Amino acid sequence: MSSASSPSYPTYPWQPPAPPEPGPPARRPAREPLGHHSDLRVLRGAYRWQRRTATLTALGYFTLFLILSACAPAVMTSTVADGIPAGLLLALLQLPVTWLAIVLYEHTARRRVDPLADRIRRQAELDARRGAVR
Repeated sequence: MSSASSPSYPTYPWQPPAPPEPGPPARRPAREPLGHHSDLRVLRGAYRWQRRTATLTALGYFTLFLILSACAPAVMTSTVADGIPAGLLLALLQLPVTWLAIVLYEHTARRRVDPLADRIRRQAELDARRGAVR
């Protein structure tokens, strides 16, 4: 007896149901989904570099000032010009160094992080549109 002539219902009550017919093969996406995209790793690395640069600029100078204050008081009390102690001059330079850290942070954001984030955002919008069409 051939399988083409078998009935569409089970012959015996204990007989397992027939397996479903396989459908068309699922289409593979043209590229990896966004969650596993290498651009996200690159973006995280660029953002990490940005944070480290700005943080080390501001905190590095402040730490240097503290170390000089604790370990080299002769340097900090020496006069630089017209009776201004070097410690006061270095303390007043902390504000411009903080501004420099902010400028570095914004510069690296515009140069490295923002273009990557914009590209990933555009790609996510395209993925959302493609998902809505399907």
